Amino acid sequence: MEILDRKENPLLDRVEINFQWDHPNEPTPSRAQMVDAAAKAEPGSDKKLVFVKDVNTRFGMSRTSGIALVYGSQESASIEPEYVIERHKGEESPVEEQDNKVEEEAQKENNEGDEA
Repeated sequence: MEILDRKENPLLDRVEINFQWDHPNEPTPSRAQMVDAAAKAEPGSDKKLVFVKDVNTRFGMSRTSGIALVYGSQESASIEPEYVIERHKGEESPVEEQDNKVEEEAQKENNEGDEA
């Protein structure tokens, strides 16, 4: 991921990153991959407070561009529309999803053992 422009917006307590991602011979990166890359590009950021918008991949090209908004706090991130927040909540990395499933199964087994 290449950062084209980085703007600090103290009024909204966020950093706005314009990026470009070359991905030859690979599919367009997922939203979760872009959030991870943007969080790594901005030191001290939390993945839960990173929102990726305006993602565009030109037809026939393996180059994706977009904007990542990195907020400083949960309170300042609340200005994002609810549907954007919901989209990003649903985008967990596969490792996190597996961990959550294992925890849920363990809780179900514990609850079943308590009932018997």
